[in-house]
Amino acid sequence: MEVVLSGIRPTGNLHLGNYFGAVRNFIKMQEENSCYFFIADYHSLTTHPTPADLHGNIRNVLAEFLATGLDPEKATLYVQSDLPETAELYLLLNMNAYIGELERCTSFKEKIRKHPENVNAGLLTYPTLMAADILLHRAHKVPVGKDQEQHLEMTRTFARRFNRMYNIEFFPEPQAYNFGEELVKVPGLDGSGKMGKSESEGNAIFLVDSPEIIRKKVMRAVSDAGPTEEGQAKTEAVENLFSLLKIMSKPETLAFFEDEYLNCRIRYGDLKKQLAEDIILFTSPIRERILEIRDDNEYLRKVTKMGAEKARESASKTIKEIREIIGISSF
Repeated sequence: MEVVLSGIRPTGNLHLGNYFGAVRNFIKMQEENSCYFFIADYHSLTTHPTPADLHGNIRNVLAEFLATGLDPEKATLYVQSDLPETAELYLLLNMNAYIGELERCTSFKEKIRKHPENVNAGLLTYPTLMAADILLHRAHKVPVGKDQEQHLEMTRTFARRFNRMYNIEFFPEPQAYNFGEELVKVPGLDGSGKMGKSESEGNAIFLVDSPEIIRKKVMRAVSDAGPTEEGQAKTEAVENLFSLLKIMSKPETLAFFEDEYLNCRIRYGDLKKQLAEDIILFTSPIRERILEIRDDNEYLRKVTKMGAEKARESASKTIKEIREIIGISSF
C-alpha cells in the first residue's frame, strides 16, 4: 500500500471546484492507500494571519473536510503544527538547500513580484517546508496542482541529495498522484476560467453558502443575449453555465436546456433558477454537517488528537533514523 500525503492550506472555505476537483478523490484515496492529510498552518504564516483568523480557518477547514467524507479512522488527519518533527526536519533540510535554487523557484519570484513588501524567509524556504511535510512520512505519492509541480521536483532533489550525502537509500522520491479522467474541472460564475477563491467576487459557490446566497450568485452569473440562429456556438460564459448544469443537474434537465438553446428559445433566467436549486439540493446536507461539526469542540479535539498521535508514530520514527544517519546522538 502506497503512502499518499496532501496538505490543505487554511485560507478560506471549500467551494464546488475544490470538492469536484480534489476532495472527492481524497475520499477515494483513503480507501486504497495509507493517506496523510494535514492542515498546513505553518505554511499560512508567510501571510501573517491574525491568531483569531488562523485558528478559525483551521477549524473551518477541518470541519469541511470531515463533513465531505474524510474519515479519521481510515486516513491520518492532523494539524501541521501538532508535529514538532515537521519543524525539525524543515531545519535539517534547510542545511542542505542552496540559496540559488530557492531563489529560482517560480512561485517565490511570483510572490516577491506581487508582494515586494513581504519578502520573508518563509517564502524563500517554502519548498523545504513542503519537502519536510512529504519526506517526514516518506510518502510515495503527492496530489499537486500545476503551481506545486516545481516544489515536488525540489522535494525529489532534496531526497536524492540526502541519500547521496549519507550514502543511503533512505528517502523515496515522491511522485505526483495523477487523478486522470476523474478530475472534474468546475467553471466559475464570472464568465471565464475556473471556479476559485482568488477570482472575482461571486465567482465561487462555497459549500457553506446559504440557499439565499447561492441563488443570488447564480442569478448574477455572466451569460449573453442568447442565440439568434439555430446551431450558434455558445460563448465561454454560456458554455460555463451548461458545464455547471452537466455537473449539478439531472441529464434530462441538461437535455431540456440544450434543446432550448439549439432552437433559440433559451431563457437564461429559467436556466439559472434551475441550476441554483440543483446546487442547493446538493450542498445543503453538506452545509448542515459542516455547521454541526464546526460547533462540536469535543469532536474536533478528539479528531486532531488522534490524528497527531497517528502522524507522530511515522514522524518520530523518521526523525530518529535521520538523527542516527547524520550523527546526532546523545551521550
